[in-house]
Amino acid sequence: MDEFARFELLIGKEKMQKLKQSTVLILGLGGVGSYATESLVRSGIGHFILVDFDVIDITNLNRQLMATQENIGEYKVDVWEKRIKEINPLARITKIQQKLLPQDIEPLFQTYTFQYVIDACDTVSTKCALIKACLNHHTTIISSMGTGNKMDPTQLEIIDIRKTSYDPLARVIRKMIKDMKTNQKVMVVCSKERPQKRNDPIIASNAFVPATAGLFCASYIVDRIVGEKNEH
Repeated sequence: MDEFARFELLIGKEKMQKLKQSTVLILGLGGVGSYATESLVRSGIGHFILVDFDVIDITNLNRQLMATQENIGEYKVDVWEKRIKEINPLARITKIQQKLLPQDIEPLFQTYTFQYVIDACDTVSTKCALIKACLNHHTTIISSMGTGNKMDPTQLEIIDIRKTSYDPLARVIRKMIKDMKTNQKVMVVCSKERPQKRNDPIIASNAFVPATAGLFCASYIVDRIVGEKNEH
């Protein structure tokens, strides 16, 4: 038996092979992206394209899966490359240590080949550009909305962006989709919980809301691969 034997018992050899042959791009390796990445690694995804420009900071310790006292100051893409290989030595990893701006998104599609995207980035303009590009290229994407200033992970759900409420980030995406006049669904992980109002400009966060959002993102991608579901 190999490291994925228990999951293979659940989904079968043919679907397990599909996971091993799939490429997932993950933009943002923070609270949401870290748990999404971990779950996909342990689900047998064969190729990861990891995009993050940042280093691990001491403030990441409360919510980012890979953060420890020992790796503070190391680049997240490097830490994740090592962690993925420790779990699955056969996994292929492409690292993009760069802060992507909207103008960098289209070249991403021209340079790399991937079928699935998890959007866990914090930059709104880049998030919008990535979603738009995925729609244009008919690439499956799940996008995480805001998880900061929230306490209840049970309020999270996977939902079409048009049905979201309360989330300020989702409001921006909804407007973009409306302006695009597209009928394509844009699936997101979003919370029905109203964010706490605070005077401090620093966004507060905990260990369990971003983690749950990341697990939801990973589950969505795995379902699309093994269940052959397609939102486009």
